[in-house]
Amino acid sequence: QVQLVESGGGLVQTEGSLRLSCAASASGRILSINAMGWYRQAPGKQRELVASITSGGVTNYADSAKGRFTISRDNAKKTVYLQMNSLKPEDTAVYYCNANRVVVVGIQYLDLWGQGTLVTVSS
Repeated sequence: QVQLVESGGGLVQTEGSLRLSCAASASGRILSINAMGWYRQAPGKQRELVASITSGGVTNYADSAKGRFTISRDNAKKTVYLQMNSLKPEDTAVYYCNANRVVVVGIQYLDLWGQGTLVTVSS
């Protein structure tokens, strides 16, 4: 079984910064993790992609995140990060980590999600 555990959310003022982390853990040895990403869901809205990164480091950003957010990953630590700068009230949402494929010895897990971490940006 694989778990994704997010951390780093909280309350921040407009133009502030936060860094989210998401670490993958498993009962067995994780051999590989393909693309990982950050999604967010604001109240009354659908979940949307914020940023993603492949195992090779190729990144993709939503237009709303370009120039303000940076996604990165540490493959050795099985962790993906989201550095968020110049935060706006409209960035307020629950942020979820996703891994599209995780291979543990003998087993692959598809489309895994973390429990979410709340980011609140006050005006």
